[in-house]
Order: sequence, then C-alpha cells, then structure tokens
Amino acid sequence: MHPRAQFLLIAALFMLPIAASITAYKFLRPAATANHGELLLPPAQVGAQPFAKPGGGDFRLTDLGGKWILVMSDSGSCGQACREKLVATRQVRLALGRNAARVERVFVVDDLAPPDPAVAADHPGMVVALTPKGANPPPGVANDRAHVYLVDPHGNVMMRWPASMQAKGILSDLQRLLKASQIG
Repeated sequence: MHPRAQFLLIAALFMLPIAASITAYKFLRPAATANHGELLLPPAQVGAQPFAKPGGGDFRLTDLGGKWILVMSDSGSCGQACREKLVATRQVRLALGRNAARVERVFVVDDLAPPDPAVAADHPGMVVALTPKGANPPPGVANDRAHVYLVDPHGNVMMRWPASMQAKGILSDLQRLLKASQIG
C-alpha cells in the first residue's frame, strides 16, 4: 500500500469518532425529561417567615420538617381556580396510597381576606397558613398563585408545577420522587 494511502487511512480512523459525535450532536437530540413539573435548580431554602393559624398561634413551613410539602397560595376567598388547585393536591395525596403520610398540604392565604371555613372543611388534614397583616412574603412558594410548589423534608423548595396542571402529572412526579427518596 502506498504511504500516502496509509496516512489517509490512519487520519480517517482518528477523524471518524469526531465526525460521528458532531453528527450525533446536530441531529440526534435526547428525549425530553420524564418529569412533568419544573425542577428548581439550585433549590432555594424555604423561608422561616411566620404565618398565623386561623385558630390562633404561629406556623412556619419548617414546622413540618421531615415531610414532603405541597404548597399552594391564593386568596382567602378561594375562587374556582383556587378550589381546583386544592382538589388536585388532595387527589394526588390520596392517590399516593401508603406514601400519603409522607406528604403534607399547605394552603397559604396570601391576602387579608379571611379563609372560607368551607374550604378547610372540604380538605381535612390540610394546613391553612395566614399571611400576617403587614407582612409581604417574597415571590415564590408562599406568594405565587400560578404554581404549586414542592418542599422536600430538608426545607428545600425543589419543584413546581403550573397551578392548572392535571393531577396525574403531579402524582407521577411525586411517586417517582418518593420511590427514589429515603427521606421523609
């Protein structure tokens, strides 16, 4: 074999992996992630802001340490969209079966409207947290009506879903998380 042909053959052997990787990068995109919600990176630490309980006393999200927490916020008057969020999170928690005890639900009333007593009655076991008068919670877990947030047992706000999301998507993500997690 001619020396020039040998050189071209050896050069082609070295260039082939580079050409294959460029082709794969340009034309073979990886599939989308399996989660339905948005993973928040880096996860933010949940604030220690005190809330009030409807019956009196203070409440902080950190009081539920060791549990996964689904947090949604809305007006105390809780219109139709708010009620749909609450029903979806209740259904998700019930559908978790034996893992339901690992998850708590918190409804943050982000305005000064008193919470509708029927809302708490329709959702037993849900914690209602009132924003104290004069407090202005920062945007996020306790002041975002457009999303439902997930706080892990260590107090990290790690995931969120659009408030209009179907319960199946939230359930799928939570089942995957609880199966993989050894905490909470």
